[in-house]
Amino acid sequence: MILYPKLYCDKVTDITVEYLLDNGIKAMILDVDNTLIDFDKNMIEGLEDWIKKIKEANIIPIIVSNTNKLEKVKTVANILEIDYIYFAIKPLKRGFKKARKALGNIEPEHIAVVGDQIFTDVIGANRCKMFPILVKPVGEKDHWMTRFKRPLEEKVIKKYLKKNEG
Repeated sequence: MILYPKLYCDKVTDITVEYLLDNGIKAMILDVDNTLIDFDKNMIEGLEDWIKKIKEANIIPIIVSNTNKLEKVKTVANILEIDYIYFAIKPLKRGFKKARKALGNIEPEHIAVVGDQIFTDVIGANRCKMFPILVKPVGEKDHWMTRFKRPLEEKVIKKYLKKNEG
């Protein structure tokens, strides 16, 4: 289903290199807001070490964010020493296609998309035939538009979890 991820976990750093390699992942598209940083722009604990492990496994990370705040995305990307695309307009395909091109046109099924929102990250990944991974938001605070969608996402997540239990 277009609304369902392949994996759902608490935070991005819970995604293991082994899991990614076992699923043929060669690159990762990472969301920023409430995935890598909280509303107050604090990076999640252990993120820099996790990115280092990802890179050591020859998995190429890139940030793809819907925000139009260049400096915020650029700051996180510079700290992590990875490329970025901002104002991606997910779930539209444009940002995902730009990322794929920046990644050297790796086949879509070998690109994981990691984010905290079903209606942007998961749907966009599925539309582009990529590997969606949903993480719980790292903070309570959200952009007003995201806050509006969270109750709907919670219903989808409950159905997803029920379908995948046992």
